[in-house]
Amino acid sequence: MTYKLISCDDHLDLNQLPADLWTARMSGKYGDRVPHVEERGGRMVWVSEGKAWGGWSGKAPEEGKPRPPLPVVTAFHRAGVENEGLRRPAVPELRLADMDRDGVHSHVIFGPVTSIESDDEEFRNDCYRAYNDWLAEFCAIAPDRLIGVAMLPEFPEGATEEVYRLAKMNIFRQVNVQIASAEPRLHDPRWEPFWNALEETGLILSFHVTVFAPPAGDPATGTTAGTFAASKAFLEQFLDPFVDLFAWGILERHPRLKIVMAEAGLGWLPWLVQDLDYRHWRLWETEEFWKNKGGIPLKMKPSDLFKRQIYATFQKDPVALSLLDFYGEGNVLWASDYPHPDSIWPNSRETIEEQMADLSPEMRKKLTHDNAARLYQLAI
Repeated sequence: MTYKLISCDDHLDLNQLPADLWTARMSGKYGDRVPHVEERGGRMVWVSEGKAWGGWSGKAPEEGKPRPPLPVVTAFHRAGVENEGLRRPAVPELRLADMDRDGVHSHVIFGPVTSIESDDEEFRNDCYRAYNDWLAEFCAIAPDRLIGVAMLPEFPEGATEEVYRLAKMNIFRQVNVQIASAEPRLHDPRWEPFWNALEETGLILSFHVTVFAPPAGDPATGTTAGTFAASKAFLEQFLDPFVDLFAWGILERHPRLKIVMAEAGLGWLPWLVQDLDYRHWRLWETEEFWKNKGGIPLKMKPSDLFKRQIYATFQKDPVALSLLDFYGEGNVLWASDYPHPDSIWPNSRETIEEQMADLSPEMRKKLTHDNAARLYQLAI
């Protein structure tokens, strides 16, 4: 491969962020409600409004004491570099070095795959703004390599306001809503200004799978079944909002809206789009009946809307590669998922060669470079 690889789903996790990210950027009026790092039970954790959000990996263990084990194995463990700094994805020079080691030029970088929870709307929105301000500074170091995905509130008014603010910063290409937590459902008229804002600004919207703590009393907690339970999250989180995009005419009304389905899996989408096409045909088969109810507002086939406006990421997915005839050549985006447990870092090039051996060189280049370069307008 002589071209530059672009990975479209990579991460900055909560445990890796700078300890002063929020305290350095949020108003003093919030006092100790501002997210900060403190020690609890011998472990460094993020705390906000008295609640622990999750661990922080920036404090080295005392001399002679081992680092407490993480609940999951990351790519760092597989590569044997976990003792070189678990915060490395949020340290620009270390992240860029890791990308170079992997032979990947650009990362599309998602933030913590969870929501910022607070009943105080102003405080919650300020937390999102502070993270996005820090992310802009981080990505400005190498803007064609570090492509940050800004985090949006899960509520339409705050999300719309932040879209317009981010557009003025002239560094972001994509924004993310944790769709599993979004309120109200996407068909609600309160979201209409949000769709308009995305079209006006040209910012790409993404949905990414969200990590939730298992509910109390879940019999799968702490068992091998809990590992497999994660597979349900993809369909549970994405199914309703995905169908709503078509069923309520959101994509049809907003033809310039572009959506990336990140880490959602590709194998389930073709059957669903096929079934949406069938339901659409059934509507028009009974057109005379619907005339008495005001007509049918949905003119375009869901599969045509899908190919016009929806993109999806994959990493190591033989099923996805067998479905390229359905997806077409421009809608599929390769990713490494650095540095998550599912990641193929630092073996991205070897993995690409192995799983894409049967594809033409031209198709490989489209999946790993061309499609992303066009979507994100990267001249690399």
